[in-house]
Amino acid sequence: MSGAGARTVTTSGGPEGGDGVCVASVAEATAVPETAEAAVADHALGHAVDSARPAPRAVRGTGPRAPYGLPRRSVRRVAVVGAGMAAARFARQFLALAPPGGAEVTLYGAEPQAPYNRALLTGVLQGRYAPATLALPTGGATVRTGNPVVAVDTAARTLRTVSGTTAGYDTLVLATGAAPVLPDLGGLRTASGAPKAGVHPLRTLADCARIAEDARDARAAVVVGGGVLAVGAAHALAAGGLPVHLVHRAAHLMDRHLDAGAAATVRRTLEASGVTVHRGPAARLLGDDRVTGLELADGRRIDARLAVLACGVRPRAGLARAAGLKVASGVVVDDTLAASAPDVHAIGDCAEHGHVLHGRAEAAWEQADALAAALAEGRRGRACPVPPALVRLGAGPLEVAAFGDSTGTGAGTEAVTLADATRGTYRKLVLRDDVPVGAILVGDLTTVGDVADAVARGEPVAGDALDLLVGGG
Repeated sequence: MSGAGARTVTTSGGPEGGDGVCVASVAEATAVPETAEAAVADHALGHAVDSARPAPRAVRGTGPRAPYGLPRRSVRRVAVVGAGMAAARFARQFLALAPPGGAEVTLYGAEPQAPYNRALLTGVLQGRYAPATLALPTGGATVRTGNPVVAVDTAARTLRTVSGTTAGYDTLVLATGAAPVLPDLGGLRTASGAPKAGVHPLRTLADCARIAEDARDARAAVVVGGGVLAVGAAHALAAGGLPVHLVHRAAHLMDRHLDAGAAATVRRTLEASGVTVHRGPAARLLGDDRVTGLELADGRRIDARLAVLACGVRPRAGLARAAGLKVASGVVVDDTLAASAPDVHAIGDCAEHGHVLHGRAEAAWEQADALAAALAEGRRGRACPVPPALVRLGAGPLEVAAFGDSTGTGAGTEAVTLADATRGTYRKLVLRDDVPVGAILVGDLTTVGDVADAVARGEPVAGDALDLLVGGG
């Protein structure tokens, strides 16, 4: 029986679409490379939240199969540790593909909500979406909310939740996601060590609610970070009429995905919406019990009673490490997404494959689909292809899309660029030996579908590459 604060729901159906920040929050220094919150949050090409391709068509199995390495049983117990975007996608696909009645899937989540689209958090912050509209389908899986798993015994094939409940499993899928990175910044806490009021990460719906509440009484806000989530958060707060300061330390905004020209266009759009952009490291938050401002490394001070920290994420791998699984930065998995214990797998932001942490929604969904298909068919999975990087942000006049190797250089690489400062648009196609390998679109996403398809196909452009950017072919 679930303990206090825990809730069990069963979900099915519902849309996954929408527009917004198509990544989880992203790291700027030692954390996961960009792609949250969170985001993220938070998105192969075409997984962008507002142009997401549909999930692969589900074809139900024709008969019961036992998972590899296990004796056949009447009902297969699949436990998913986590209840985020990767977990929901896996559950939905697995239950659609598995023989009817042959498996029961249980998701264990820490948050009080059932799975939701974390990539749309800045849209919630801006008031464009109600939290309930972010719900994700799970195909009829049982979702235990507010009851995270705190221990796993891989030998006994059991898990224990924070409420004290112990449950057995036949297959375990770790989808524990990632946690926000706190910057190396003085003044994050009060003298007693408590979190300072008015200072928030942006990774969950609860974070959104707290930020929105503090924004009502704040005369100004400061956002620390220069990635997609930080840019989206700053724009969302400014759209509500709040003066916003965005502080970042990189050479330019969204430097993992944009070149200097595209970043300059984004900056001008932000400034036109009421965001003041500061380049340089932050030194410390001001105030005693509540934040009153931010001091930059050069001594400048910014008055603000709300601070949003969007400085990246790190994989939640503590549970896996305590269970004796192989962990580097994330939970180490092989080409089939198997971890280092029998019938244990990891997907999404917590998984590390080939020394790479993908930290991107579209990569998590590819992993979830591949693992669901393999487990439903009772076989070991095949190597899961990683889709080209895609980042997309859509919020009124601030529209950005970056595909693949969007800042690529090197032998055989050329770029076709169109920039219009008056209209606030910037378009760039990166080609290597005449093959599109990346692209950037800012301010005008009319050709986003054609450009995304061209990068995904990886074939030489037929005709003038310029036509692809302007919509002429």
